[in-house]
Amino acid sequence: MQVSLPALRAFDAAARLGSFKAAAAELSISPTAVSHHISNLEQRLCVTLFERAARRVALTEVGRELSVATCQGFQTIETAIENIVFNNKHIRVSTTSSFAGLVLIPSLHAFYRKHPDVQINITSGESIDTDSYSLPIRFGDKARQNEDDILSSERFNTFCSVQSVHQHERAEHLTIYTTEWKNIELPKVPLQAWLELNGLQNKPVTVKTFDQELFGIQQALLENALVFCSATLVKSYIKAGVLTELNTKAVDSALCYYIPERSKRRNRTNVNFVEWLGHIIRDS
Repeated sequence: MQVSLPALRAFDAAARLGSFKAAAAELSISPTAVSHHISNLEQRLCVTLFERAARRVALTEVGRELSVATCQGFQTIETAIENIVFNNKHIRVSTTSSFAGLVLIPSLHAFYRKHPDVQINITSGESIDTDSYSLPIRFGDKARQNEDDILSSERFNTFCSVQSVHQHERAEHLTIYTTEWKNIELPKVPLQAWLELNGLQNKPVTVKTFDQELFGIQQALLENALVFCSATLVKSYIKAGVLTELNTKAVDSALCYYIPERSKRRNRTNVNFVEWLGHIIRDS
């Protein structure tokens, strides 16, 4: 049976407030309109919902039963609306520690300048959130991802501090920090391909590894050493004049950053954030 939503709204307000007049004030309509809605509802249901007296109304037993249902129903709707409004202003981002620390966090001030009402909450970890208001930014094998989900295809090169670049270019022996992934299913860092591309395959090289690119970059900075890593992660350091790229050719990798099932995670705020994220990856 179909009943009028405004009539249910009028009934719910009158039942909660115990007054047609108070219900009218809450709904910004006239007491006559409230009475009309409720009378129509009673006729539709073939029941009496209120016992009416000169200055007051009281719910009948049937009215109390319906009041419980309408109160719960409208509270559920209001809660859902509040959650939607909240989630449109809050984005939960989960990603790798390296991407969070080297790309996202240093750039957030630029996003907040454009979207001051949005709050970004960042966590690092391996779990993938499933609701549409979360954005899992993952690092993985490019060949296994949907092309539409990919944010960036990673290129690798060797980097060092600005003051040590000439020292490393003249060095007879190279010590390079790089990454050996904890996740053995990830494609390996393309160090050997880089050495061959640059004719360095026969040069003495000592390779030291961490399980996250962030640690190798930090250690290279501390020691004025070389680090072989994703170009995406060191863009902010290069822009700030802290790191520079060796005069060598970068090599493509089988790795990428991506958002799993990206098309299912669309709301206005998420779209704005992903567009901004693509911009800083490409241009920062």
